[in-house]
Amino acid sequence: MNPSRRPLTIGPLRAFEAVARRLSFSAAAEELFLTQSAVSRQIRTLEEELGATLFLRGTRHVELTPDGRLLQGAVLTALERLDGTVRQIRQARGRRVVNVTTFASFASLWLIPRLEAFQREHPDMDIRVSAHDQLVDLDDSEVDIALRYAAPGRVPPSAQRMFGEVLTPVVNPWVANQAADGQGPPLREASDLRHYTLAEEDDQRPSGLFLSWRSWLARHGAPDLQPRRWMYLNFTYQQIQAAVSGQAVALARLPLIFEALQRGELVEPFGDAGRTDCPTVYWLMLSDHGRTRPEVVEFARWIAAQAALTRRAIGEPDPPIDERST
Repeated sequence: MNPSRRPLTIGPLRAFEAVARRLSFSAAAEELFLTQSAVSRQIRTLEEELGATLFLRGTRHVELTPDGRLLQGAVLTALERLDGTVRQIRQARGRRVVNVTTFASFASLWLIPRLEAFQREHPDMDIRVSAHDQLVDLDDSEVDIALRYAAPGRVPPSAQRMFGEVLTPVVNPWVANQAADGQGPPLREASDLRHYTLAEEDDQRPSGLFLSWRSWLARHGAPDLQPRRWMYLNFTYQQIQAAVSGQAVALARLPLIFEALQRGELVEPFGDAGRTDCPTVYWLMLSDHGRTRPEVVEFARWIAAQAALTRRAIGEPDPPIDERST
């Protein structure tokens, strides 16, 4: 076959579309549940097949080339048609599909680890998780359930409270043991953090300030503390990965990492004294059209039951009965 007429391999096109839309290899990797290096390899494969450069890669930014913009238009249309056809085929075969939207770190740390148990009990039901940090309108026909993170006054009355937010410093137990054995300064109080690397969410929005180390340090008597170094990361789950690997102390969201504490992958160096309640809450919301479908209601009840287990694990009382109804 003439190489110029050979069709492109379709696999890398999904990665290309995500990078082109997000203009970020790391954001595309999170969306696709791949590593950043895997996405980069797929893009390189695609560029080699095309014989053209699709992205201009800078230190802190990614930009489409003219060839990349040309390909983006064709790929977007093709993938939309492909995804639509797949949905039609699945529905025609009688499979039940529940569409869930949530933010990326919640999907990675809380929802996805639990899905295997649900799908073992419901092999005829497909769960489609759309994980990104942009809010999707519940009126969207592609959304059945939304799992969101917001202050109580910013959700509709029908929203069901799952659990509240608790922040707590966490660290790899090996790092904690090194300190306990005298091979590093022990973590006994907030001021000791000056000897450690702190993983911080790279989020300058006002809504993210109360999740920051600066806010926690101010509440614990060390407002001017400077750590040995800062490690700025885009997403919560990346901070947890840094803590698990021993690279930093993370200010973790307790509802999302209590299993890691139970498994011994992380420890709380300050114990209960380091825990701080926050005003933001995790919510379960059903779309109006989702409420009419038995499979959506069934999955929502399962999520509510899992949320109850999380509340008990973090020591939070159950909400009143009327707040738990969906």
